This record gives sequence, structure tokens and C-alpha cells, in this order.
Amino acid sequence: MADMFEYLRWRGDLRFSQVPLNHVDALILSTLAYVHYDGVVREDPLYVAPLKDVAREVLALPEPENRCRVLNDLELLRAASQTERFGAIGMTCYRNVFIPEEDTQFAAVTFLLEDGTAFLAFRGTDNSLVGWKEDFNMTFQESIPAQRLADEYTQTFAYLKSLPLYLGGHSKGGNLAVYAGAKCGTEIQDRILRVYNHDGPGFTEAMMTDPGYMRIVPKIKTLVPQSSVFGMLLEHEEPYIVIRSREIGLMQHDPYSWEIMGGDFIPMEELTADSRFLDRTFRTWLAGMDPAERNEFFDTVFDLLMMENASRPSDIIRPQNIRAFFTTLQTDPERRKIIASVLLELVDAARQAQLPQAQKEE
Repeated sequence: MADMFEYLRWRGDLRFSQVPLNHVDALILSTLAYVHYDGVVREDPLYVAPLKDVAREVLALPEPENRCRVLNDLELLRAASQTERFGAIGMTCYRNVFIPEEDTQFAAVTFLLEDGTAFLAFRGTDNSLVGWKEDFNMTFQESIPAQRLADEYTQTFAYLKSLPLYLGGHSKGGNLAVYAGAKCGTEIQDRILRVYNHDGPGFTEAMMTDPGYMRIVPKIKTLVPQSSVFGMLLEHEEPYIVIRSREIGLMQHDPYSWEIMGGDFIPMEELTADSRFLDRTFRTWLAGMDPAERNEFFDTVFDLLMMENASRPSDIIRPQNIRAFFTTLQTDPERRKIIASVLLELVDAARQAQLPQAQKEE
């Protein structure tokens, strides 16, 4: 089945002035936000660079593979730049903020489409442990730094450019897009055409009654693969569209695995049983912990991981870091108690999540 690359080969000759932005275009732009454009795309809105020029410059830099989350991100940039549809669109207002001591990982870039609209794309979680910890902070904080930066970014651009807006992102980027759309104020909300959330997590219960969020809900388009885990986390008020992925389990979060037919994704009737089970498990687990307990647990885990010279999730599985992690736990009974207690609660939540299915089978 087709993926984003096949779509670019099929639809790439039609400009946005001929065929307006669709769901697949939104995913492509959201995914392109993963590339690091530092030194290439300016934050100043007065400077706009065509995507084809940006791609040429980024791909010509030494070690461009260090500027992306996965190599497919660079290949997507290359493929998009070679099409009539994407090559000529403008790129501007690139902002990248990374502050480890404040658990902050944020980036966004704006695409100016030929039909006179702007797509504000927010980067999802990158390959840093800081980015991952910020994701977990969503479970007990009413807002995280990246969400507030997304709101600030959106308001700043909207006041400088009076254009119709799209907001979008993949994973955490989708959450940031929804948050910015909810918090930017009614005047800007009226200019928002659609908010795209590609398998991004939801929010705490406090957000569900926020007037700005309730007002933007009709404009939110949430898409999740059939075995979604990340997209089902926390609370959502908006409905979601289930789409088909060629991967299994957690790997379905990869946007390159999402299957496309024509100008849209292939729909599925519902989430898989595994996805629904994990959703029930995490909801029960999080409901059993108060915000202070969640904060203590995640701070303890990530402090232990980062003290072993780990800066990326991939560093965690290095044998020396695994040994160091468990050695530290053995010599620190207080931390061991905190982690063991919460993990036991997770096991109990999984047992409770199995009950509805077991009762149904009876």
C-alpha cells in the first residue's frame, strides 16, 4: 500500500493553489517539523525561504543525519522538495528551544502555502530523554513548557500575519497544536481552519472543561493507527479517526507506516483489542496516583537514567547503563521503594483492565 513517499510521487505535480491541503499533506508538513533547520530557516517572519532551497542547504551540510529523528525525515524533505506541490512553499519562523534543566523540548516551523494559508507545524518528541520526560510531565501538570511555547508561537505569528491558519503536529506535536489552538484566544481561533493531531496524547481532565478547548474541538482532526498507544493517552473530547498501519504494536506510531489511498488514509472501523486494553490500563493506573505521586515517580526514574550519562532513549539499553541503573537502585532503598510501589500499581491496573473483557467473554 502507498505511504507518504508514494503520495508525493502521485500528487506532487499539483500545487496547493490547484488542490487544497488534505489529511496526508498535513501529516507530511507535521513530519517535516522533525528536521532541525537551525542556521537555515530564520525565526524572523520577514525572511521566507522556499522549501526546495531549504532542503538543498540542509542536505548539503556535514552530517545531515544528525539533524533528524530518523533518516526517513531527511528523505521526506528531499522527496517533497522535488515536487511542484511542496518545493515552492515558503518556510519561516523556525524556533528551536531545548532547556534540559527545565524539562523543555520545543520546536516549530511555519509553511506558507500558495493558496494564502499558513501551516504551523510543531515538532513531536525528539530523540532526547528531556523530550520524553516532558511527555510524562503531561500526566500531572496542567501545562508543560512546550505547550506554553506553542501558544506563544501561535499568537506571535497570528498577530504578525493575518492569514488563515492550520496547526498540526505528530505525537507530542499534535498535542501542542491542540493546546495552542485552545489557548490562543477567540480572535485567532476564528482564523484557524483546522487543527491536525496525528496520534498525539490528550490532556488532563482540567483541559476538558476549558472554554477555549471546547470552542476549538469542532476544528480538531485527530488520526490514530488501529493499535494506537500514544494517541490514546490522557483525555480527549474530540472524536478520532482510526487509520491503517502496516506495522504492529508500538511501531504503528511511526507516520511512515500509515497506509494511504489516493489523497487520504485508509480507514479502519475501530481500535484493536490490545489498544483498548492498554488504554484502560493506563487510565486506571494514572487515576490511582495523585499528581504529586506521578511527579515523584517520573522524577526518580529520569534522574536515575540521566545520571548514567544517558541523553537519548537509545542510551538506556546500553549494558553499562542498565547495570549502573540497577546497581544504584540496590544501594538506594528510598528510590527503589518509590519505583517498586508504582510499578506494582501498574500491574494491578492491568489486572483490572482485563476484567471487562473477561466478564464479556463469560
